[in-house]
Amino acid sequence: MRRNQRDLAEGELPPTAQNKHRRGKREGFRIGELLLFSLVTLAVMALCICVGSVSLPLKETLTVVWNAIWNLPQLDGISVPIILSVRLPRVLCVALTGAALSLCGGAMQGLLKNPLADGSTLGVASGASLGAVIAIAFGITLPQLPFAGTMVMAIAFAFLSLLIILTLAYKIDYSMSTNTIILIGVIYSMFISSILALIISFASDKVKQITFWTMGSLLGTTLQNALVLLGALVLFGGVILRFSRELNAFAVSEDNARNIGVPVRRVKLLLLIAMSALIGVCVSIGGTIGFVGLVTPHMVRMIVGPDHKRLLPASLFGGAVFLMLADLVARILLNPIELPIGVVTSFIGAILFVVIFYRSRRARI
Repeated sequence: MRRNQRDLAEGELPPTAQNKHRRGKREGFRIGELLLFSLVTLAVMALCICVGSVSLPLKETLTVVWNAIWNLPQLDGISVPIILSVRLPRVLCVALTGAALSLCGGAMQGLLKNPLADGSTLGVASGASLGAVIAIAFGITLPQLPFAGTMVMAIAFAFLSLLIILTLAYKIDYSMSTNTIILIGVIYSMFISSILALIISFASDKVKQITFWTMGSLLGTTLQNALVLLGALVLFGGVILRFSRELNAFAVSEDNARNIGVPVRRVKLLLLIAMSALIGVCVSIGGTIGFVGLVTPHMVRMIVGPDHKRLLPASLFGGAVFLMLADLVARILLNPIELPIGVVTSFIGAILFVVIFYRSRRARI
């Protein structure tokens, strides 16, 4: 029994299935899978850059991007500013945001051993939203910084929210069990929602801006935003990927993780800090975008299985593809009117989640 638990915690299959799949599972995210997911992601990215209110030929788009990468002379025409100044920065930000949110969702589901866990479960996303809304409503800016005060406030409130939630969880339950953390996170999110409503009621001149931002939008993002997202994903996402083996142990149980030598409290704290920081950066740039971290890991899990050494890298690509397609739908569905991307992800995500939940329940019967 102990050996079976250890195998599962290390990302291996039970003994009955090891003869057929032992080698593949131990390799983690295989080269063939990496190439396939990368090609699909690049293809969707090219599609999203080409398609919009003004459709652009694929060859011309690739030429413009290639010349920009290698600093070659550009083509003449309006396609160059459209691609380099508008669509490419936006698509990059959408892809990086989707990858980050999906990675955090997959890690949270394993860490908390709860299929409903995502960035909003702990209340971190709500806290980041509160910080950004305060900056927007009261005009808080930071001179000499390219992204003003919204990002700094969102990240600061994300960390503050994490500190409050973990402190309350520690005071109520010394072991900081996942059920306690989730319960406090839900209550905290409800509390933050009431504060947001109060702020909106006093910021009548900026209600439209705040409301549109809280529904999620990556309109007007720049290459600087993309670089910030990339840096955050490399730094904090690297920490999450580093603990993929420990997440396999948490997915079985915290006792199992403790039995195989995982320092439970330290690993849990590091993962929660990394996920909170990554979510804070995403919320500060794109607003509140729901269901990406909740649905995408479930979809990817059907393809690569539950092993976090494969699930987390696949979630990066899956989240990027899902959010890029959702952003494309938001841009072209009611053209020239653009929908908030959070509306599209919530609509699609709710339907997909019902389908996934129904199929998983049928599979257990």
